[in-house]
Amino acid sequence: MDLIQKSLLQQVAGLHDVPEGAYNIRVNGQLDSRNTTANIDIVTKEDKPGIDIIIKPGTKNESVHIPVLLSKSGLQDMVYNDFYIGEDCDVTIVAGCGIHNCGVDTSKHDGIHTFYIGKNAKVKYIERHYGEGDGNGENIMNPETIVHLEEGASMEMETTQIKGIDSTVRKTGGDLKDNASLEIREKIMTHGKQYAKTDFVVDLNGKGCSANVVSRSVARDQSRQEFFSTINGNNECKGHSECDAIIMDSASVSASPKLTANNIDANLIHEAAIGKIAGEQLVKLMTLGLTEAEAEEQIINGFLK
Repeated sequence: MDLIQKSLLQQVAGLHDVPEGAYNIRVNGQLDSRNTTANIDIVTKEDKPGIDIIIKPGTKNESVHIPVLLSKSGLQDMVYNDFYIGEDCDVTIVAGCGIHNCGVDTSKHDGIHTFYIGKNAKVKYIERHYGEGDGNGENIMNPETIVHLEEGASMEMETTQIKGIDSTVRKTGGDLKDNASLEIREKIMTHGKQYAKTDFVVDLNGKGCSANVVSRSVARDQSRQEFFSTINGNNECKGHSECDAIIMDSASVSASPKLTANNIDANLIHEAAIGKIAGEQLVKLMTLGLTEAEAEEQIINGFLK
C-alpha cells in the first residue's frame, strides 16, 4: 500500500499497518492482502465479488478486519460479504470503506454484508465510512447490512460516517429468534450539499428478543438527511428506536418511525428529537474563552461521541 492507502486504512480501521489475526484488505477493487487463523477462514466467492468469513463454533477473543480502500478516481466497486459465525462465539469484526478521490469522476462503493449468527454467539461489528479528495468527483457509498440472529445470539453494531461522503443510502435489516438481541448505534454528519438516508427494518420474531436502534446525526450547510425506522414486534419482545439530530445553517432533517405490534406482549417505543444547538450551551462554553465556532465544534464532538 502507498501512503494514501495507509492513511485511509487508519481512518476506517484504526490501523497503521496490517493487523494481527484474520484480515482481508481490498484496494481499488482487488485483493491486496489476507490472513486466516486456525478458527477464522476467509474464502473468495466464485460467483460474484466478495468473500465468505467462516468462524468456528466456540471462537472467543478473536477479531476480523475487512477494510475496503479506493484511491483511484472514478472506480465503481461492489462486494457481497457473508459472515458465518458459529455457536458460542465472542468475536469483533471491523469493516468500513475509505475513498480518496482527486479526480472529476464519481467514486462509488456498495457493499452488502450478511450475517448468520449462531446460537448464543456474541458479535461486535464496527463499520466506518470516510471520504476525502481535492478534485470535483463525488464520493458515494451505499452499505447494506442484513443480520440473522439465532436463539440467544447478540450483535452490537457501531456505524460511523462523519466526513467526505456526498451521497449515501444506508440499509440495515435484522430478524431475531428467541432471546436474541440487536444493538445498533449510528453516527452521521453531513455538510455542504451532501445527502444521507438511513433505513432500518427489524423483525422481532422470537420470544424474549430485543432491539435497540439509536441514530445520532448532525446536518450542516445545505445537506439533507432522512431517517426511516421500522420495528415489527411479532412475539413477546422489546423494541426501541431513537433518532436524535442537530440541525444547523440551511440543512434539512426528517424522521419517519414506524412501529407495528403483532403480539399483545410486544413492547415498542420510539423517540425522536431534531433541533438546533441550545443557546445556553454556546454561552457557557464561550464564557470559558472559546469562540462561537470552537464552542459549536465541542458540542458536536460530544454529541457524536
